[in-house]
Amino acid sequence: MTKSFKTITQEISKSLLLFRKEVIEPMQGFDTMAISAMSEGVLSALQKELIATAIAVSTRCDGCIGFHVRALVRLKVTREQLNEMLAVAVYMGGGPSLMYAAEVLQAYDEFLAGS
Repeated sequence: MTKSFKTITQEISKSLLLFRKEVIEPMQGFDTMAISAMSEGVLSALQKELIATAIAVSTRCDGCIGFHVRALVRLKVTREQLNEMLAVAVYMGGGPSLMYAAEVLQAYDEFLAGS
């Protein structure tokens, strides 16, 4: 695998700058929803990021994997927690999810090395 999830997230962020300026209200709505959905509640921020990452695996979204794994590293996820979530994602999604589980582990190692 030769992807860089740091590069993927940087390029997406840069590309979305203009989009955010052109569609201000919808993006403000999206940001408000994201902040509300990911805020601590009955579930911790870490648990919510694990759920988001599992969904990123199931939808095969490189950008989502990058952003959510970066957040997980900031939240001090352990490799054991990450692996347990990935086991469930692979169980539910089969072989294609297994391929993206590998992508998550690559992103984890990359972001962990840079933290």
